[in-house]
Amino acid sequence: MARPELPLEAEEFLMWMATEKGRSTNTLAAYRRDLAGYCTWLEARNATVLDVDHPALVAFVGERRAGGSATSSIARQLAAIRMFHRHLAVEGHRSDDPAADLEGVRVPSGIPKPLTETQVVSLLDAVVGNEPVHRRDRALLELLYATGARISEVVGLSVGEIDLDDRLVRLYGKGAKERIVPFGTSAGTALEEWFSPSGRARMVPDRFRSRDDAEAVFLNRRGNRLTRQAAWLVVKNYGRRAGITDALSPHVLRHSCATHLLDHGADLRVVQEMLGHASVSTTQIYTKVSQDRLFDVYRSAHPRATLER
Repeated sequence: MARPELPLEAEEFLMWMATEKGRSTNTLAAYRRDLAGYCTWLEARNATVLDVDHPALVAFVGERRAGGSATSSIARQLAAIRMFHRHLAVEGHRSDDPAADLEGVRVPSGIPKPLTETQVVSLLDAVVGNEPVHRRDRALLELLYATGARISEVVGLSVGEIDLDDRLVRLYGKGAKERIVPFGTSAGTALEEWFSPSGRARMVPDRFRSRDDAEAVFLNRRGNRLTRQAAWLVVKNYGRRAGITDALSPHVLRHSCATHLLDHGADLRVVQEMLGHASVSTTQIYTKVSQDRLFDVYRSAHPRATLER
């Protein structure tokens, strides 16, 4: 699919986001789509990013709302527009920032629904068999739950980034930020089985397509690096086998890891560091989940919780 054409100023902004801010390919693609829609709207009104004013931006947001766009979609696009116009002002392309005082769009806070610990066990137990693909899938699921890593971080792993002796993995998160995360016995055992002669070695092709594939921890049946989409399907398929009817994705395993850590007394700052959250406020959403679970258990288990007087 061809990339949307953008004004030169927008292309320079995206280049700056890539080189100076280290934004990922997926993030840059999302910014490109959001800015393309914005620039198309401006063009239809004979305006440009260099002469659009504050009232026009207010009208843009109003039209997005009236058009039935999701609040989260509007908020995301507005964030891209704000950063873009701030960049234009800082770089001297404009003497003002028409988006500086633009009212934000409030997005309802979504509370993630984690798996229960019993559901996690069912999911992991759903991987039955000792063929190489079974060993790979078991290691993938165990590592996702053990570390709370993003799916992109796990499929991007290279062999040298896993330390089986000390049970540590080096992950590269958003903005290429590096962090070291521990994993436990179950994940360690699954990885050892995957790295054994009966696992990954049997999925190695006669000749790797690239050095990146040769270094990949997780391979597909053709001996190429496992893609994000393929890994997502692994999680979904085993969730179906385990009888998990709720929507299941790799991100749900990330939610589950964080919630279960807090359920068992982990410090919020430790969980923040483990998940690679830039702000502890992002991690705090899991404390609300844990509190809700605590209240539910209390109401159902305490003998005097629902006693009528």
